[in-house]
Amino acid sequence: MELAIHTSNGKASDKTLSVSEAIFGREFSHDLVHQVVVAYRNAGRAGTKAQKTRSEVSGTTKKSKKQKGGGARHGALTAPIFVGGGVTFAAKPRSFAQKVNRKMYRAAIAAILSELNRQDRLMVVDSFDIDSPKTKGMIAKLKDLSVGRRPLLVTEEASEHLYLAARNLPYVEVRDVQGLDPVALVGSDSVVMTTDAVKKIEEWLA
Repeated sequence: MELAIHTSNGKASDKTLSVSEAIFGREFSHDLVHQVVVAYRNAGRAGTKAQKTRSEVSGTTKKSKKQKGGGARHGALTAPIFVGGGVTFAAKPRSFAQKVNRKMYRAAIAAILSELNRQDRLMVVDSFDIDSPKTKGMIAKLKDLSVGRRPLLVTEEASEHLYLAARNLPYVEVRDVQGLDPVALVGSDSVVMTTDAVKKIEEWLA
C-alpha cells in the first residue's frame, strides 16, 4: 500500500511511500490493543504500597478491659476498629506486571498504526527538524502541519533541538522509534512520522 508524503510545512506532495499492508493496513483488534496497553501501563506501576495488619502495628495485644460490665466487648487496641490499629485487608508490596509476548506487542503496535491511518490521523513527512531549540519555532511548525492538540512526533533519531523545542509544550510528545510505545500512540490526536521513521518501524515490526 502507499502512504502520501507531506512536506515539512504540511503541504501535500506528489511523492508516496510504499509500506507493508500487514503493518499499516492490518485489521484492528480491540481486545489485543486493550490487553497490551493495560500491560504496558501496569509495568510502570511501582507496587510499593504497604500497610500494617493488627499483628504488625506497635502496641500491646493485652485485652484492653474486662469482658463484661464495660459496654462493648473488646480485645487488643491494635484491632482495626480502633484509631492507630491495624488495617483489615492490609496492602502489601506486589508486582502489577502482566506477561505480553513479543508477537502480541508488535501485532498491537501494527493494529494501532493501521487504525490511525484509516482515521487519517497518521501523517508522513519527508523530514521534521528545526534549526534552533525554540518553542516558537515548534509552534509554527505544528501550525503548518495542522495537527490536533495532542500530536506525537516520531523521528528515526530525534535531535536535541527537537526535544528542547517541544519541552515547554505540555501536550506535544517527541519520540524516536526506539521510544515508541502503545500508550503514546493511543493517547495522541495525530501522529507525525518521518519517512525514515516509517522504514525503521517496518524493520522492527517485520
